[in-house]
Amino acid sequence: MSTSRPGQPVERTIEAVWRMEAARVIAGLARVVRDVGLAEDLAQDALVAALEQWPQTGVPDNPGAWLMAVARRRGVDTIRRRVTLERKVEELGRDLTEFENPMDDIEIGPTVSDDVLRLMFTACHPVLSRDAQVALTLKMIGGLSTEEIARAYVVPVPTMAQRIVRAKKALSDAGVPFEIPAGPELTERLAAVLEVVYLVFNEGYTATSGTTWARPALCAEAMRLGRILCGLAPGEAEAFGLVALMEIQASRLRARVAADGSPVTLLNQDRTRWDRVLINHALRALSHAAAIGGDGTYVLQAEIAACHARAGTPEATDWQRIAGLYEQLAIRTGSPIVELNRAVAVAMADGPAAGLAIVDELRDDPALRGYHLLPSVRGDLLVRLGRNAEARGEFEAAAALTANEQERTLLLERAAAC
Repeated sequence: MSTSRPGQPVERTIEAVWRMEAARVIAGLARVVRDVGLAEDLAQDALVAALEQWPQTGVPDNPGAWLMAVARRRGVDTIRRRVTLERKVEELGRDLTEFENPMDDIEIGPTVSDDVLRLMFTACHPVLSRDAQVALTLKMIGGLSTEEIARAYVVPVPTMAQRIVRAKKALSDAGVPFEIPAGPELTERLAAVLEVVYLVFNEGYTATSGTTWARPALCAEAMRLGRILCGLAPGEAEAFGLVALMEIQASRLRARVAADGSPVTLLNQDRTRWDRVLINHALRALSHAAAIGGDGTYVLQAEIAACHARAGTPEATDWQRIAGLYEQLAIRTGSPIVELNRAVAVAMADGPAAGLAIVDELRDDPALRGYHLLPSVRGDLLVRLGRNAEARGEFEAAAALTANEQERTLLLERAAAC
């Protein structure tokens, strides 16, 4: 056990451990029980046990292994009650006695690293709708709460909760195998898996809630999965485009946070702190995507990111090219969020008034209702136009909409500066 004092509050630690380890615990269990819903239930049981025990006993030295061991034990108990599944009892645990310490039975096999990808392909089975695929995988892989996923998709929490429950039941009823498909079936599911990998990366890059601005471990996991996907589908340009995009964005992680933990925006970052190794690797991946002939959404986004990566200073950035790339991306996706990003690029290329005109056209878009970056971007453009009183209201509105404490602090500081 760790040196945590008995009785010392550990809720924050448990939350952090859960976010980091949930995906591997659920995936490892799903590989054995062959039921995604049951695997998540067992993992949740282990989380409850941690909440009950760790405040008294302290946080284990290997908390992820502790969660896995307890979840497996609960799985043994559950399956023992199902007489017809005795074989799976042997797979989950052998010679377990009622009084064993969970830490005495830690087995993290070599397949765990691939289990996460198996879980993603299982959750992205075509028996589910795309929305259900993404929601279920974000919950199990990204460790996001139902509330966080609902906020990301701008839907009511009960609606999202029902969507996730129905998705788990549909997978169980269909008997979807827990495996990475091959051939045409892999291609069929690849787009959904790529989308989920990127959404997991985004949650790591800018956390939707909590006290930290970023979750680098989640970014690293998403990049790892993306590189595996490139190996599984070497002819898919979008896989290489996604890896390039994630690596360029991840190259900025060290520069995105100040010494006090506060966010540092792109134009204010010390570019000497950007990870050139990651950037160079990303640019090679992007070149490979171009050689394949890809011009999909991830390749376009990677091209935008590459414009920033190649510029030594903000002033040297090719904003006209970025605005043009965003225009292509907006046509392909029809996304108002992409259009909002285009407004920022247009403002940098042609002036804040041009950008504000685009933003104002988006203010009544229902898809952006409750999206904090809309008032945030509008506030920034108003400041550049000298309309500080209006800008202050926009920053305050944005602060009220975000669930991330660091981002809220930054927005309120900007409001005060107006």
